[in-house]
Amino acid sequence: MLSERILDRSAALAVHGLGHVGLPLAAAFARAGYQVLGHDIDAARVAALARGEPVLPHLTPEQRSALRPGANFDLCGDRERLREANVHFLCVPTPLGLHREPDLSAVRAASAFVASLLRPEALVVLCSTTYPGTTREVVAPLLEQSGLRAGADFEVAYAPEREDPGRADWPSRSVPRLVGGLTPRAGALCRSLLAQAFDSVVPVSSCEVAESAKLLENVFRAVNIALVNELKLILSALDIDPWEVVEAASTKPYGFMRFDPGPGLGGHCIPIDPFYLAWAARRAGRSARFIELAGEINTAMPEHVVERVLLALNAQGKPLRGARVLLLGVAYKADVADTREAPALSLCRRLAALGARVGYCDPHVPVVECRAAEPLHALELTPAELAHSDVVVVVTAHSAFDWDLVARHAPLVVDTRHVLASRLSGDPRYVEA
Repeated sequence: MLSERILDRSAALAVHGLGHVGLPLAAAFARAGYQVLGHDIDAARVAALARGEPVLPHLTPEQRSALRPGANFDLCGDRERLREANVHFLCVPTPLGLHREPDLSAVRAASAFVASLLRPEALVVLCSTTYPGTTREVVAPLLEQSGLRAGADFEVAYAPEREDPGRADWPSRSVPRLVGGLTPRAGALCRSLLAQAFDSVVPVSSCEVAESAKLLENVFRAVNIALVNELKLILSALDIDPWEVVEAASTKPYGFMRFDPGPGLGGHCIPIDPFYLAWAARRAGRSARFIELAGEINTAMPEHVVERVLLALNAQGKPLRGARVLLLGVAYKADVADTREAPALSLCRRLAALGARVGYCDPHVPVVECRAAEPLHALELTPAELAHSDVVVVVTAHSAFDWDLVARHAPLVVDTRHVLASRLSGDPRYVEA
């Protein structure tokens, strides 16, 4: 029985989707002693993994070691071998469509693929962030195209990812995992399995509760960031330092959680999930005005930064058209290489559309595609590069940046992260955004 194979670690696991969710999950189970098959439709990614290349730079040495082909982890595209898996994890992207509606095309494709492999007694676990009802209404029916019945011949569960790339103080294993099953047995099997690789597993009553909890986690963050972003705009108009206000409020030891303003939201989850929940609300005949407004505020922040750049240049008698704009950081947060939904990409596109000559420095991102014409290559942060720019825009506060160097040599700075305030506050070259 699968329950026994989970406990004696003889169960074979397949992880479908070897990205920011699938790779850490595969590493966790490989390190726990399970045989893990990694499957991805991106041939270039699979080839890079086979060569041992660090496709996700933020993975720890222990995770990278566990993901070397051989021993407990193997890359696999062979259907017959994948058919041997007792457990299938679906770790595929869930982006937005053109009208900010959920795009479940990858979930549907992965579910249909696993249906072609499914055998009795298997467990299928969706890990992708999605709206409530996806596991029951989308994944399970597609899996049943195998001719087997969910809850009778095989089990289905939802266990949302909780990855935070580059977060050293909360390694993947120590973050509690939520589990909701289509049936009580599905939940119990998934809980038992995850407990072999993670320190804490929290069972909930259904897939829908787990799906909703995951959305709540991310919407909570998005809404609070939208609040401080809007507060920044209001306080700046009142000639009050928003950063000092946040610092002051943060001294309260209870009833307040600190969030910092910035140039917008990035990463796969936080900018997207409010729209997943809003879509689910509309489907249920309810409005989600507060959540949708938060998404709109965060989405509009790059435009505010562009306006600040334009005004800062104008104050020096320079037009934006033809100006050389140097972005510091294009990753969505500090000290990672992840550019998914990064506000720097929106900034780059908008500035280029207005005629600016855009370049960037980022020690973690050597190449980025943010213009229609051609990819941009990272520039080295040097005194000459800074001095040659008309304006330097601080977008991502990587710890590797030499802020003293920037303060000394940049002719004009637009700072979206407040990192240069202590060095340049009061200097006519310094503008906060």
